[in-house]
Amino acid sequence: MLWLILGLLLLVAIVAPGFWVRRVLQKYSEPADRYREQGTGGALARHLLDRFELSGVGVEATEMGDHYDPQARKVRLSPANYSGHSLTAVTVATHEVGHAIQHARGEVLFDYRQRLVRAAMTGERLGSVMLLTAPILVLLTKLPQAGLLMLLLAVGSMALGTLVHLVTLPVELDAGFNKALPILEDGNYLRSGDLPHARRILKAAALTYVAGSLASLLNLGRWLVILRR
Repeated sequence: MLWLILGLLLLVAIVAPGFWVRRVLQKYSEPADRYREQGTGGALARHLLDRFELSGVGVEATEMGDHYDPQARKVRLSPANYSGHSLTAVTVATHEVGHAIQHARGEVLFDYRQRLVRAAMTGERLGSVMLLTAPILVLLTKLPQAGLLMLLLAVGSMALGTLVHLVTLPVELDAGFNKALPILEDGNYLRSGDLPHARRILKAAALTYVAGSLASLLNLGRWLVILRR
C-alpha cells in the first residue's frame, strides 16, 4: 500500500506541473494586445538578437514548440508567440534568445548539454534495438547472461536520457532568470507591474523540465527494479 501511495504521489508530481504550466501560459496570453505597441514576440526576439550582436541567428515560427535550435542557429517560436503581442509571447521569446546567448558565449553547461543530447539520441536508438534483440540473443546463444548484458546496456542508454533532463534544468533556469529576466527588466521591455508575472511564466517553463526529469527517473527506476528481479 505504501508503494502504491508513493507511486501515485510521484505520478501527480509528474502530471500536475503540465496542467499548471498550460494554465499560467494561457493566463498571460491575455490580453492578447498588451504589447502591440512594442511589436510581436518574433519582432522582439529579432531585436534582442541584433542587440547582442547575434545577427547570424534567425527567428521563425514553428509548430514544434518554442525552442532554440543550436544546429540551425534559429530561435523558433510557436505561431501564437511568434505573432502574438501578449506577456507570454514577449517573455517566451526573450527566454529563447537567452539560449542563443548561452550558445554564442560558449557556456560550459549549455555545450555539455548539447553533447549529452547527441549521445542520448544515439543511445536511445541503440537501447531500443538492444531491448528488442535481447530475447532473440538468449534463444540463439542459450546464454541468459547475454540477454542480461544487453538489458544492462539498454538501461545504460536510458540513463543518458535521464542525465540530459537533469542537466537541462539548470540550463533552462539560467536562460530564464540570469538572461531573460534581467534583459526584460534592464531594457524596460515590460509594462509596469508585469515583471513578477514574467517571473512566474519563466518558473512555469522551468517546471516542465522538472516533470521531465521525474518521469525519466521513474522510467529508469522501473527498469532497474525489473533487472533486480
